[in-house]
Amino acid sequence: MAELGQYFREQARTVCLGAMVTVTEVRMVPDMSYAKTFISIFGHPDRNEVFKNIKKHKDEIRFEMGKRLGKTLRRIPDFSFHIDDSIEYAMEIDKLLKG
Repeated sequence: MAELGQYFREQARTVCLGAMVTVTEVRMVPDMSYAKTFISIFGHPDRNEVFKNIKKHKDEIRFEMGKRLGKTLRRIPDFSFHIDDSIEYAMEIDKLLKG
């Protein structure tokens, strides 16, 4: 969802605690009531702190998405956020292969 990525850019200081948060994947159920959202967090010494803060603001994020997408979507999904660690995993595999 591009709108969700835009929201994280706009709220980088408050919700993201100054970190850069990108939405890497959104898996939505067919009736659009639930969205499993994968995010990457960069530029903060403690990404778990940023992740906890994002989860704490989940209802505020859903409300904002409702204001932005209310005319486009009939139902605003309930978000669950998960850290996408595929970049770190790929770097670890690369390091292991290089020996």
